Amino acid sequence: MKEAARLKTIEINPRTNILEVDIMEQKGSFAIVVCDGKARLIELPIHGETKIITHLGKVKRVKFDEGEEF
Repeated sequence: MKEAARLKTIEINPRTNILEVDIMEQKGSFAIVVCDGKARLIELPIHGETKIITHLGKVKRVKFDEGEEF
């Protein structure tokens, strides 16, 4: 399955189960979502909403609703 450009997979060390993210490398605002041993970094829009949709306790999708001030 192809990832959207805003969703970036973050590697979790399988030996230690530790997630490492260098926050100084990231630009702008972002969120990290973890589900079923997988982690994804999500770049947040400048203006808009980001919804994390779940089903049966698991992340199903991430939806973006963007806009700009008039």
